[in-house]
Amino acid sequence: MMPTDTKALIVQSDGTLLLEVQHPSSQPLRHHLAAFCHLEKSPEYFHEYRITPISLWNAAQSGWSEEEIIDLLEENARYPVPKALLDKIHKALEDYGRLELVREEEGLVLRPTNGDDDILGQLAGRNSLASLLNQPRGDGTFDIDPGNRGALKVAMIRVGYPLIDRAGFRTGATLDIEMPTDENFSLRPYQEASVKAFFEDQGGGGGSGVVVLPCGAGKTLVGMGLISQLRCQTLILAPNITAVRQWRKELLARTTLQPDQIGEYSGKEKVIAPVTIATYQIMAHRNSKTEDFTHLDLFAAHDWGLIIYDEVHLLPAPVFRFTAEIQARRRLGLTATLVREDGREDEVFTLIGPRIYDMPWRDLEKEGFIAQVRCVEVRMDMPETDREQYISADRRHRFRISSENPRKLEKLKSLLKRHKEDRILVIGQYLAQLRAVALEIGAPLITGHTPQDEREELYSAFREGELGVLIVSKVGNFAVDLPDASVAIQISGTYGSRQEEAQRLGRVLRPKSDGRSASFYSLVTRDSRDQDFAVRRQRFLMEQGYQYEIEECEEEVVT
Repeated sequence: MMPTDTKALIVQSDGTLLLEVQHPSSQPLRHHLAAFCHLEKSPEYFHEYRITPISLWNAAQSGWSEEEIIDLLEENARYPVPKALLDKIHKALEDYGRLELVREEEGLVLRPTNGDDDILGQLAGRNSLASLLNQPRGDGTFDIDPGNRGALKVAMIRVGYPLIDRAGFRTGATLDIEMPTDENFSLRPYQEASVKAFFEDQGGGGGSGVVVLPCGAGKTLVGMGLISQLRCQTLILAPNITAVRQWRKELLARTTLQPDQIGEYSGKEKVIAPVTIATYQIMAHRNSKTEDFTHLDLFAAHDWGLIIYDEVHLLPAPVFRFTAEIQARRRLGLTATLVREDGREDEVFTLIGPRIYDMPWRDLEKEGFIAQVRCVEVRMDMPETDREQYISADRRHRFRISSENPRKLEKLKSLLKRHKEDRILVIGQYLAQLRAVALEIGAPLITGHTPQDEREELYSAFREGELGVLIVSKVGNFAVDLPDASVAIQISGTYGSRQEEAQRLGRVLRPKSDGRSASFYSLVTRDSRDQDFAVRRQRFLMEQGYQYEIEECEEEVVT
């Protein structure tokens, strides 16, 4: 038996686990921990996991028992596992699986797994469940409206009694598709593992789940690999039209699908095909707040066997609602981070599926699958006149004043000179600031108002090296496929959005054709609201193991 002081895990009573990365057993142990913990932070030497009721319920859904979880912790813990944590694990798993949802000839039935359990009779009286448990059958079971399948799962998890969903999934219409591989292309090992994870512990048929991989790691290929395995007609939801076009391009390049088998469903086109790619915006569209959502019937209008949610952390609330109504379809979520600024991560797990695969960003970097990145926060003072305006402003306007510090433009110019051989993305929040920058440095600007055809022309020119600098507003946060961008300069951001910081770094994470590293600069006004929110934005990346160097600017004269 391994000596106590050389074991890899430090287990704490609040459910936090610290895994020593350099320990010989860390690699296999990491795979097991991912089954019943959430990876929260992955700095260089210790990765931090957390055990929560949801993570334990997901593990139970995948076949893990209380005994297996506790045995693994005790075998690998450097110190005795605290009793408080053991009690927490027991309580969560005792409540899991007391109820199951099954399909019978007459429809869906909710029943206790132990026939003598009267738990449903007790729960039916709760206000949050009364409208869902309103069809008792007289034998301690309840008929469930199929449209309430998702709502029931959410409600049960919130009262602490997650149910086992055994009602199955629709196969969907078949799709003739292959994903050929050769010496020039095949799925990377972690992409293959992501696809395989979808089928594990679900009877071999695949069901639902979320894959978490950093930007630039090829999440789109994971989705295509799954489609080719299931061979069923598929609806793909993407964050914007740029992402829709990139999905189409990749599907045509990497699979045997023909152009007429792929439909675009967006503000510009509304074509339904065996593989249909739609934007979240079109799915959440309605003419007024009092009217129904115009296009949500797309979910039910076709015999989809799989729905893929790209950038699932951006899933709008109306689409969440409809996702609750389509629990009979297989679902795959793809994301770089499950951080949601609205705090609805639990609904992603409940309605889309459990986290089935993730891999730390820095591990992929070490293996050369994503670029090495140097993160730098550049701090500068405000001109005295702006400082006086800042002091007299309210908190909201202080953030904007400090974000639009004119000294950022001077520093931007010096960074452009420093990296004149690189392809540079300049990213910001405020259009007035971005337009001033574009005018001053003579680089094109892409905003939400830029026509899609013009955007694609500019992206293409950047890829081909015809443009060395491209300026983008928030539209550049997502799905900008610019593999040779090696420098990103953030001149302003959205308050404390960790999600945005991760996505912006992702613009330079794709491996470079010449193997060089990338740089990510954040220009920040010293001792201001801008600096306060920069610290919040950076938190997620620091938890992934990235370190921000601080570069202090000397005071400069701005004309």
